[in-house]
Amino acid sequence: MHRLGVCSWSLRPTGPEDLAEKVRATGLRAVQLALGPIATGAWDLERTRRALGGAGIGVLSGMLAFDGEDYGTLETIARTGGVRPDAPWNENLRLASAVAEVAQRAQIRMVTFHAGVLPHEGCGDTDALRRVILERIAAVTDEFGSRGIAVALETGQESADTLLGVLRELDAMGAGPVGVNFDPANMILYGTGEPIAAIERLARHV
Repeated sequence: MHRLGVCSWSLRPTGPEDLAEKVRATGLRAVQLALGPIATGAWDLERTRRALGGAGIGVLSGMLAFDGEDYGTLETIARTGGVRPDAPWNENLRLASAVAEVAQRAQIRMVTFHAGVLPHEGCGDTDALRRVILERIAAVTDEFGSRGIAVALETGQESADTLLGVLRELDAMGAGPVGVNFDPANMILYGTGEPIAAIERLARHV
């Protein structure tokens, strides 16, 4: 399988056939597939597999996007991103379970997601929030791990050192396997570190 792919959601496809056509138009033959539309019933899994397979397009990994995420501004994504918001948490955990089931049926071995802004250690009033976020990440990874599917956290909304600390704590909690989906553009966008130095710190987790 080709190892260079395109994120399906970036192409704004209207359906599986449109996605296949747009991926081929890029000149690529692989995709990171947003699984939410399949998990919610908007897309049919078998139809999606036929459309991509018939076009010679492989699926490198899956992606889970949580309900309510707003990427309109840096402030809104900090407030709404990942597992951090309380109001949609129970529904988002159910969505994670549904996406994990789809990934298992589709034989996708890794799924990535944004955990949200991760507070760094020792920052006073946010320590309790950090613990809640870690417990929620662990709950999501359990949904995938129980089905033999690895997860990777998107980088960018925290420094490499903060992410390393989170990975160590998740490991101590028995969560896993949890890796890193390294996105240097996010690190630049959020001003959370220099990408080359960050990849040197995170390389063994990528």
